[in-house]
Amino acid sequence: MENNVYQHFRKDEHPFIDAVEDWVSKVEREYVPFLTGFLDPRQCHILETIVRGQGQDLKFGFYGGYEHAERVRALIYPDYYEPTVEDYEIMSFNIEYPKKFTELKHRQILGTLMSLGIKRELFGDITTDGDDWQIHLDQKMSEFVSSQFDKIGKITIRLEPTIGEVFNPVTDWVIEQVTVSSQRLDTVISEVFNISRQRSKSLIETGKVKINWMVSERSDTPVEEFDQLSVRGFGRIRIESVEGRTKKDKIRMKVSTINNKR
Repeated sequence: MENNVYQHFRKDEHPFIDAVEDWVSKVEREYVPFLTGFLDPRQCHILETIVRGQGQDLKFGFYGGYEHAERVRALIYPDYYEPTVEDYEIMSFNIEYPKKFTELKHRQILGTLMSLGIKRELFGDITTDGDDWQIHLDQKMSEFVSSQFDKIGKITIRLEPTIGEVFNPVTDWVIEQVTVSSQRLDTVISEVFNISRQRSKSLIETGKVKINWMVSERSDTPVEEFDQLSVRGFGRIRIESVEGRTKKDKIRMKVSTINNKR
């Protein structure tokens, strides 16, 4: 594929574009499916754009261990192939812990997994139904994680393979419609969290804002569909869609938010 695809994406996304093109070339060359690690929504959008650009010979699918998962594995495959759920090689586990005496938080579970040296692409969503917690792992990593992941802080835990259906997680995301004057990072944060542009710029320039889990210190960075923003002390924003302009030439967006101030 010619690298004019770069013009549609940010410079820091170019290495991932190169990786996707390598995966696509491998499937075309060997005519067998290729399974990725767990991807975030923005990476899924990039992968879909590139694979669709190859024409009708290649297909793709996404699965993260349950329906509507946020972090998913992608399967790129020739058109003759008929994938199954098993092709995504995901194992789901319940996190067993003494619920009567303590509680777990998403950030604690995520932090502990990362402290074990487990790369983010090796595990998917960490979900709760309000009481129980589940994690979704690359099948090849499940034995290692099960043996090493036995404490979260001072809380003793153990992983048990999920039996039966994975539960539908409780989510704090709230869908909103917003209008912004531009897709600049500082403008979007200012509008969604109802703070001044100056405050928004200060948060960005002091390293308190992430785009797709990477710190961004440029206020003029354009925000795109499927980006996820994290603003320390305020919450998270997920750009669901950019829906055109109003009569006053403002940009309509659909966003999902978790607002720590609510």
